[in-house]
Amino acid sequence: MQRYLMLGLALTLIAPASTNAACCYFSAKNADILQPAQKVFITWDPAEKVETFTVQPKFEGNALDFGMVIPTPTQPKLSEMPRDFFKHLAIYTIMKRREFAQSKLLYLGRNFRGDGRELQRAASKAGEADQQAGQKAERPKVIVLETGIVGSLDYKIISADRADDLFQWLKDHKYSYSGDEATLNYYVQKKWIFTVMKIDTMQMKRNKDGSFDGEVTPTRFRFTSEKLIYPLKITQISVREKTEALFYVQAPFKVDLQGDMTYQYTWIPMLQGAIGCSGGIPGKGQEWLTAFQRQTQALLQRAGQLNFRFVAGQRPLPNNKGHIPTTMEWARKLTKGDIDVFAGKSPYSETVPNVDEGFTPADMNDGQRAEAIRKVIQARLSKAQKERPFGYLVRHAPADDVKHLAQLAGHLTESLFITKFRKIFARDEMNDDLVIVPARYNGAEDNSEYEEMLPSSPP
Repeated sequence: MQRYLMLGLALTLIAPASTNAACCYFSAKNADILQPAQKVFITWDPAEKVETFTVQPKFEGNALDFGMVIPTPTQPKLSEMPRDFFKHLAIYTIMKRREFAQSKLLYLGRNFRGDGRELQRAASKAGEADQQAGQKAERPKVIVLETGIVGSLDYKIISADRADDLFQWLKDHKYSYSGDEATLNYYVQKKWIFTVMKIDTMQMKRNKDGSFDGEVTPTRFRFTSEKLIYPLKITQISVREKTEALFYVQAPFKVDLQGDMTYQYTWIPMLQGAIGCSGGIPGKGQEWLTAFQRQTQALLQRAGQLNFRFVAGQRPLPNNKGHIPTTMEWARKLTKGDIDVFAGKSPYSETVPNVDEGFTPADMNDGQRAEAIRKVIQARLSKAQKERPFGYLVRHAPADDVKHLAQLAGHLTESLFITKFRKIFARDEMNDDLVIVPARYNGAEDNSEYEEMLPSSPP
C-alpha cells in the first residue's frame, strides 16, 4: 500500500507495506496539469495573522482505510472545498503564448478568529476548579478539542503535552502512524495542534487488480499563525529520497522561499534570457532586473557555488547533492478582469482574428475575385497588426473546464498576488518547517509578474 504525504501531512496507513508516492496527470490543451506528491493552495492575511491552506491527497493501494496527521500552529477550522479545485487552479494558470493573425489562404471572510486557545484555557480553568474542589483528577494525556465530519472525512483535533503519549494515542485509536516520536516531539515542543483524519477507501473506485484509486475531498484548514509557515518536517518521515511540492500562495504581495531555496536562481537568468523580446520583457520583468542589477553578480556566483546550472528552455537538474532550485511557474496580482473571468464576464483568452473568415480555397481560383479577396485579407492583417503589434495573448483549455472556473470565485481575491512555484525537496532539505516570505532580495522588492511564456521558459 502506498504511503502518501500531502502538504506536510503525515499520511499513515493501516497496511502491510509502502512505496514512494506516485504522480498523476490531468490534460489540458497545450499543457499537462501535474498532480505532484504535495499540492497546496495557501492564503495569507498578515494583518489578521490568519492562514488558510487547502489540501487534496491522491492515493493508490490496497488498505481498507488510512489516516492523516496534520500539524498546525493553532486549532484550525475545517471546511470542504470543490473537488476539482486544484484542476481549476491549474487551468487558470496555464501560461499564455503570443500568437499573430495569419492567413492560410487566441474567502476570507474574517469571521473566524478562534485558534483553539479558548478551549485550552477552558480546560485549564476546569482543572483548576477541580483541584479547588478537592478533586485530583489527572489531566488527560491527549485532549480531543473537536470532532466532526468535513466532506466524507471524519476528523479529530487533538493536543498533547508529550510525544510518547500522542504516539500511543494514535496507536490505540488505530492510526498506524509510520513516523517516529522525535518528529511528533518537534511539534509537541512547539505546542502545535494536530488534526487526525481517517479515510474510507470503500468510497473510492477500484482498479482491475482490486486496489483502490482515488482522491479525497479537498479540505481547507484555517488558523491563526504568527507567520506564513508550511509544515514540511512531518513530510520527511514518508519520503525516501525526495518529494515534489507545487505551491499556490495568495497574499497581499508576491512571495518566495528563504535563503538558497529562493526561485531567483532560476527567475533572474530566465528574465536575462528574455532580453530583446518584441515589446520588451512583459510583467515588469525588466523593472525587476534593473532593481536587482547590483545584486545579480553575487546571486549568479552563489548559484555557481551551489552548482545550480540554468539552461534556457529546460527545467533545472539536480546538483551534486541532489538539490534542485525552486522554479516560479506563474505570478500575477489579480485584477477585476481576472475575477470577471470566473463569472464568465471576461474572456479566458484573447482570440486571434481569422483573417480568412468568409473565404474558401475555391474562391482563390477566380483571378479577378481572388485579387479582391487578397485586398480584404491584407486589410484585416494590417488591422490586427495595428491592434496587437506584439501579438495576441492566447491560452487554450476545453470549454467545460473554462466554464467550471466559476468554482474559483470567492477563493481568489482581487488585488491579491498569486505566486505559483515548484520545489522538489531532497530529504536533507526537510529538517525544518518552511517559512514563506515576501519576495525581496537584500531589500529590493520583486513584484514582477509571469503569465506569458518567455523565450527562455521551460516547456
